[in-house]
Amino acid sequence: MEFHTSWYTAPMSETMSKTKPKTTPETISETMPETTSAQINPSHSEHDSARQWWVLVAVSLSLFLGSVDGSIVNVALPTLMQEFNATFPTVQWVVLSYLLGLTVLMVSMGRLADMIGKKRVFATGIVLFLIGSALCGLAPSVNWLIGFRFLQSIGAAMILALGTAILTEVWPSYKRGQAIGFAAGFISLGIVIGPAIGGIMLQYLSWHWIFLVNIPIGALSFLLVMIYVPPLRPSGMRESFDIAGAAALGLGLLSLTSGITLGQDLGFTSAPVLGLSVAAALLVVLFVWLEMHVRYPMLDLSLFREPQFSLNLFTGTLTFVAISGVVLLLPFYLELALKLPQIQVGLYMAIVPLVMTVLQPLSGVLSDRLGTRRVSSVGLFFVLGGYLLMTGLAAEGPPVDYVLRFLPVAVGMSLFNSPNNSAIMGSAPRNRLGVASAVLSMVRTLGQVIGVAVLGAFFYQRLAVHNSGSVALEAATPQVITAALHDQFWLASALIAIGLIASLLIWRWEIRQGLVAARRESEPMVEIG
Repeated sequence: MEFHTSWYTAPMSETMSKTKPKTTPETISETMPETTSAQINPSHSEHDSARQWWVLVAVSLSLFLGSVDGSIVNVALPTLMQEFNATFPTVQWVVLSYLLGLTVLMVSMGRLADMIGKKRVFATGIVLFLIGSALCGLAPSVNWLIGFRFLQSIGAAMILALGTAILTEVWPSYKRGQAIGFAAGFISLGIVIGPAIGGIMLQYLSWHWIFLVNIPIGALSFLLVMIYVPPLRPSGMRESFDIAGAAALGLGLLSLTSGITLGQDLGFTSAPVLGLSVAAALLVVLFVWLEMHVRYPMLDLSLFREPQFSLNLFTGTLTFVAISGVVLLLPFYLELALKLPQIQVGLYMAIVPLVMTVLQPLSGVLSDRLGTRRVSSVGLFFVLGGYLLMTGLAAEGPPVDYVLRFLPVAVGMSLFNSPNNSAIMGSAPRNRLGVASAVLSMVRTLGQVIGVAVLGAFFYQRLAVHNSGSVALEAATPQVITAALHDQFWLASALIAIGLIASLLIWRWEIRQGLVAARRESEPMVEIG
């Protein structure tokens, strides 16, 4: 089933590949890029512009589906424990199996899409996600549910790996920030309303519906994708898939994330965790060696020689490690220290994603006009300032104090995310957009896993220090909880400071290379036939 569209025209670099040398990230710092994304003439008709917006809606709705699903499931964990008569460590794998599947598979799905077509893989991902959702809703036991969640993660990996790549290729580069910001706003919106929808369904229906609700939304998304997303002919159809590289990277990431996850319970110096860490390191070394010696590598390592790609990825990873480790613990502060009821905790926790829902599309527009580096660097300044303000959080202060101190973090993340993602995708050549988008999504997920595990373990260690001995979180005093959180915010501030320095170094490099003006995207435009 394929709805062909005539409004999309392949980029000039594709049509001229027989007469011009292919641009790579290695040469981008020396010469202007031939093209890094598909271009649409600024004089395109209103009809074509409407088509682009429908593509944006189709992709954003798919990404929204994934974010809603994740936040709904988190809310349902206590209910699942009761319904299946399972322990928390067992039910926790309902979430972990999904995250592990995403982390392991996204890069492979991005590479596959660069070979056989982004639309084909993206649409297949929606179908697999819906099948997985239906099976999850019908799961007879918690073990079946965990297995079906992994199946669901295969589809989600296809969706999340390619959403940004499709927008980068279809939308004109001078509006790329706006498109990516709009899609990011949809993701944040899903995070906001997911818990609310989940709470209503758990109270008035049953846990089955937190998965079954995906089906009508996903069906609409699939229909829009098939109608409006153009074929997006791949440039790597004659290339072979690097099975050995995919296996090495997948097993390496699985070992890493499993070690990080188990480290929370067993300790990061325990034999199983150390063994998994060594295995992860060896597999990553093997992966790099394989990629350097195969004709068609799964991950083109030359991408990382481009500072705008590698350093922006590094900076983005730091922000997600910090925000994940902080957001994990803030509900405990609100409930155990400030003694707020659960409904108010949920409302206060919704502030950050709500602000990001509103501001991320605006930050995308700003980055199109002012440049990605200026906007993202200002965003990091806001994030750093917010975390520093949070180090003065009072143990028994009013909730409004928490809101005012954390608000700069929400504003800063909004200003940083969309421009940073736009800069990463803008630095990748068209025939590597799929894998570049997949790497971006993978490091974001990996950053969340690391943030939850490592910063969570750091918090518990500081909790014991301030209590002068081990203590359960629910038994700690508000003063001890707040003091441990202060240490957490200092650590988050240090991570963001490192990211800010990296961002400023990239900016300096761009100025020296004369790429600040080039970020206005001067790739050749083509007329729509």
